[in-house]
Amino acid sequence: MYDDIRPYNDVETAAALKRASNNRLMEQISAFLFPGKDTDILRNTLNTIHGVDDFQTRVMYPAVRSILGKTTKGLTFEGLEWFDGGKCFTMLSSHRDIVLDSAFIQFIFKDNGLPLSEIAVGDNLIYNQFVEDLMRSNRMIKVARSTSPKELYETSRQLSSYIRMRLHDDHPASIWISHRNGRTKDGNDQTEQGLLKMLSMSGTAGFAENMGRLNLMPVAISYEIESCGIKKAYEVYIKQMMGAYIKRPGEDLESIILGIMQQKGRVHVAFCQPITADDLQACAALDKNERFRHLAGIIDERILRAWRIWPSNLAAAELLTGREPSDRHVTAQFEKYLKEELNTLPKHMVDRRQVRDILLKIYATPVLRKGF
Repeated sequence: MYDDIRPYNDVETAAALKRASNNRLMEQISAFLFPGKDTDILRNTLNTIHGVDDFQTRVMYPAVRSILGKTTKGLTFEGLEWFDGGKCFTMLSSHRDIVLDSAFIQFIFKDNGLPLSEIAVGDNLIYNQFVEDLMRSNRMIKVARSTSPKELYETSRQLSSYIRMRLHDDHPASIWISHRNGRTKDGNDQTEQGLLKMLSMSGTAGFAENMGRLNLMPVAISYEIESCGIKKAYEVYIKQMMGAYIKRPGEDLESIILGIMQQKGRVHVAFCQPITADDLQACAALDKNERFRHLAGIIDERILRAWRIWPSNLAAAELLTGREPSDRHVTAQFEKYLKEELNTLPKHMVDRRQVRDILLKIYATPVLRKGF
């Protein structure tokens, strides 16, 4: 029933990683993750993997640890106590980086002896068998994006049913899913009501009981340096100028690679208070059309409250609003970063001041929403 969307099992993972080991990118990936070592180390390791947990322990955990060491100034977290007693949740997460948001959460779980979650990923990111093999071996659930309305309805029901089943089967797992379709491009982390409606599709009881069985948990992940910040700002600029932004073939893959390799500063993950029965009863008391809007608002408020405000966010808010800098050194460093990012744009046919304001807004929005 779920074979086309579920993660690979142990047997499938072993076979998939043997296929992936032959890809021409293996040497480059190995050199980045394991510098100074034989570039065949990753290929040789993949050929000896015998299951999902083995892959997580021998490849993914050290790979993410390497990324953290090379590209961040530290990963911090809060709220793991919610998982005490083996509780599983549908984690509705803010989404800023294509792969690292969920990868950092998996690292935290692994580092603290918690069961790893499954990860919902749009099928628009699955370009070929190589990518699918790596992702589905890494506990990925495939989410259909580009289908007809009829097919989308059926695939949404399937996904909703799968998530509900995994939370409560004999060996339950938490599920990570973005609280909106795609990454936040303007710094405004808002939950899509359509996602909540999708999750409810497999329920057979009333609103409060249906949503309660999903164990919804808001999650806020904050980067000191915005992942692919200038690319996001440029995309928003083109949308404003042209009405739409059409991605080039392979552009998502470029963003994945850039997100992994760029400097991120400090990173903080907050596992927020899960949605309670009282929260859901308050939603259920509203008009049918208002229930999901109100629930999305509760999730958004918890994500915003937990969002870690970095000096970069504060500097951006001050520059955008014209306030006196609270720390001139930080502001000067941030302005240097802005200049370097803007210099990567095409030299012609781009209003750099407008793109600069968009990039400032990406950083400033959490501050402004908190009541700067």
